[in-house]
Amino acid sequence: MSSIVRTDSVAAMPTRRLHHVGYVTNSISETVVDFAGSIAGTWDGAIFFDPLQKVRVTFVKLNGEQPMFELVEPATDDSPVHGFVRRGGGIHHVCFEVSHLDAELEDARMRGDVTAKPPLPAVAFSGRRIAWVYTRKRMLIEYLEK
Repeated sequence: MSSIVRTDSVAAMPTRRLHHVGYVTNSISETVVDFAGSIAGTWDGAIFFDPLQKVRVTFVKLNGEQPMFELVEPATDDSPVHGFVRRGGGIHHVCFEVSHLDAELEDARMRGDVTAKPPLPAVAFSGRRIAWVYTRKRMLIEYLEK
């Protein structure tokens, strides 16, 4: 049995936290009520259109400080999630809120991960920057700047 010991500065940062889990659906309006009910979550009715990502998103909240679920719907035929929804949709990514986005991306590069989309402002987060990374194990991670 081996243990992982990290000594770099990003791994030592206590400010990385799970913010949400992304779930891709063909239609937010047709999915959200049943989705929220199945996890005993609440939905405030807000849907955001993000022209840079070519998606519409909404958030289902759980009780307390737990991470949210983000429902993601392709807004255009060339949306990055269009192919994923054609294959049935479902859980798509995890998002970590981080204090130092550029440092997180550098740490990811050092691990051999690939930046799928460099930092850009996100409508759903009041213009805070996000970036997308594929890990070597093909996990998609979104980083949200605090």
